[in-house]
Amino acid sequence: MKNTHILFSVFAGIALFTSCSSDDNSSPEEGSESAEAKYIITATPTASEGVADYILTADDLTQGSISTVGNGLEQDGTYRYYVTSNNKFFSMLYGQGNPGAVTTYQLNDTGSLDKLSDFQSETVQAFAPVDNDILLMKISRSSDDPTAYWYSLDTQISQFVAEGQINTQELAAKENGEIAFFTWITQVGNKVYLPYYTIKGTGDDRNGTLYPDEANIAVFSYPEMAYEKTIHDDRTSFIGRYFTSGLAVDELGDTYALSSSIATFNGDFVSTKPSAITRIKSGATEFDTFYFNIEEATGGKYATTQMYLGNGKLLLNLEDVANRGAYTTGKEYAIVDLYSETLTMVTGTPNVEDIVVVTSRSTYISEDKTTAYVGITTNTGSFVYNIDVATATATQGLEVEGGVITAINRLNPAN
Repeated sequence: MKNTHILFSVFAGIALFTSCSSDDNSSPEEGSESAEAKYIITATPTASEGVADYILTADDLTQGSISTVGNGLEQDGTYRYYVTSNNKFFSMLYGQGNPGAVTTYQLNDTGSLDKLSDFQSETVQAFAPVDNDILLMKISRSSDDPTAYWYSLDTQISQFVAEGQINTQELAAKENGEIAFFTWITQVGNKVYLPYYTIKGTGDDRNGTLYPDEANIAVFSYPEMAYEKTIHDDRTSFIGRYFTSGLAVDELGDTYALSSSIATFNGDFVSTKPSAITRIKSGATEFDTFYFNIEEATGGKYATTQMYLGNGKLLLNLEDVANRGAYTTGKEYAIVDLYSETLTMVTGTPNVEDIVVVTSRSTYISEDKTTAYVGITTNTGSFVYNIDVATATATQGLEVEGGVITAINRLNPAN
C-alpha cells in the first residue's frame, strides 16, 4: 500500500495565516476578575435559513438562558464541525468538495475567545485529536481514484506539518475492487485506528457493498502513518457511520467498537448482523469474545451514535430498527455499562415525537464523569439536557434562545 509522509510548513492548496485579533462575545467590564473555564456552545440561528453557526460562551449548563441575538461569534459558512484539542477550539467548515475554513479559538483570562488562526484546508470527512495534533482525512468515494489523503495539524502552532496518501483499494483488498471508506479516526495508545467499510465506488449505488457483514479497523503508526495491519471481525457489520465515531477507549486501554448495522446494497439494508458492541483488549491486535447485542437489550432498537462517559459506560443514541437509516440520529438515549453488560434507558428527555433534532457529536462529559451534556431541540426551544450518569436521568438545563444547539464543549483559560 502506498503511503507517504512529507514534512512541510505550508503545502500546495492550503494557505495558512495566523492572526492575533481578539473576538469578544462576552464584553466583560473593566477590572473584572480573571475568568474561570467556560462552556462553549455553538448554535445555528433559527431566524433564517442557510446561516452560519454562532459560538456562545456560558458559565453554567444547568440553568438560565443565552441568546444568539446580538451575541456570540458568527462563523463563516454553514455546515460547521468542531473539535477541542490542546485546550483550543477548532471550528471547521465542510466545504462540500471545496476548500473549507478552519478557525482556531482560545479562551483568554477575561473569559473571552481570542481568534488564534484562520486558514483554508481541504474538505475532510474525518478528523480527531492524536497526540498534540489533529489528524484529518480526505476520503475518496470513487474506485477510479481510490486515494485517501491525510493531514496532520499541529495544534500548538496551528499549522499543518505532515501529509500523506493511502490507497484505499489496496487496503480493502476485495476481489470486486471495492474501496475502503474510513468512518472516523481514534487514537489507541500510540496507534491510529481507522475503522472502515468497503463500497463499490461506481455507478448509481456508489455507497453499496457486497460485504455488509464484516467489521474492519486499519491500524497505523503515528506520526509516520505507516500501515501495520487490519483487525477484522465477522460478528457485526462495519464500525461507526459516515462522519461518526464508532470506537471508544476506556481507562484500561480497551477499545470498544459500535456497529449500527446499516450496510446497504442498491438502497436496501442488507446486513444480517444486529447492532452490537465488540471489544479489543489493551495490547491486543484482534477482537476478543466480548459481544453486546444492542437490539436484543433494547427490544428492537439500534444505536446510531456513542459517547464514552468514563468508568466503562457509554451513552448511546437509539432509534427503532424499523426506522433504520444511514444518516439517522436516534432521539432516545441509553447508558450501557460495558463492565456489567447492562443497558439502562435514560429518562427525563422530551417525548420522541416532540424532538426536532439532537446533537449527534461534540457533546460533553463533565470532568468528574458524573454528568453528560447533550443538546435537544423541540418545537418549543433548544436546551442543554444534563444526564446524570449514575441514575440515567436527564434534567432540562440551559436554554439557547433563537438557535439550535449543534455542539457543546469546554475550555480553560490559556496559561
